[in-house]
Amino acid sequence: MNNLFKIGLPVLLILILISTIACAPKASTPPATPPAPLPPEVGVTSPRAPAYDKGEFSPGGLETGAATDRKIIKTGYLTLDVKDVVEAMDKVSLIAKELDGYVVSSNKYETDEHISGMISIRVPAERFDEAFARLRQIAIKVPSENTQSQDVTQEYIDLQAQLRNLEATENQLLELLQKAQNVEETLKVYSELSNIRGQIEQIKGRIQYLERTSDMALIEITLQETKALTQAGWNALNTFKSAIRGLTSFGRVLADIAIWLLIFCWIWIPLLVLWLTKWRKRKA
Repeated sequence: MNNLFKIGLPVLLILILISTIACAPKASTPPATPPAPLPPEVGVTSPRAPAYDKGEFSPGGLETGAATDRKIIKTGYLTLDVKDVVEAMDKVSLIAKELDGYVVSSNKYETDEHISGMISIRVPAERFDEAFARLRQIAIKVPSENTQSQDVTQEYIDLQAQLRNLEATENQLLELLQKAQNVEETLKVYSELSNIRGQIEQIKGRIQYLERTSDMALIEITLQETKALTQAGWNALNTFKSAIRGLTSFGRVLADIAIWLLIFCWIWIPLLVLWLTKWRKRKA
């Protein structure tokens, strides 16, 4: 009996263990992980997306790579008292030429009282202060002077970025123009292309203006002729000229009176005749 119990108990335990393993639920396998999306293709950009090269400028900020010269527009104003306006204008032109500049415009004004002139020159921006110093030397007196500086670096950078974007858009439109299937598509693309080209020309013009005005500073000079401090004595020629001017003024007054009398003769002639008639009667 004891031997049967010793043999049957291990067999029973083994059977119970086998049945437990067989009845246990199967472990669920984890779902397959979807493949990760591929990264966007390198170098492909949206038709309207701006693309900036390394070392170039980014809109809305200063340069990110290579340094650039600042674009500063300098303008100066001078009023000079000189002995001779014509001679002073020649000296100003010579100064502009010696400083690698040029004359923008010049005007001379002459009246009976005095002679004045105005001349505008452009000189390299780096020689702006030198030009001011040399211009002061030709004057007897400098009543006023003024200088102004305008930093247009940020505008210049933004315009360059806009230009690159518009040129990229222009290239894409040219490609679409070649792929157009009918007249309607061709006209639509051509219209948009003309608009883009107009913007490009406008921006290029503004960029050239900023480059030119920042590289060449503008100086506007007003020239006033100053009389000598010690006037000479009596001058017969000046007296003769004054007398001629007075006689001319007197003649103009007489001419004005004659014109008025001629226009209103229908009033004063009858009154004069009536007065003469009464005067004769009284005298008789």
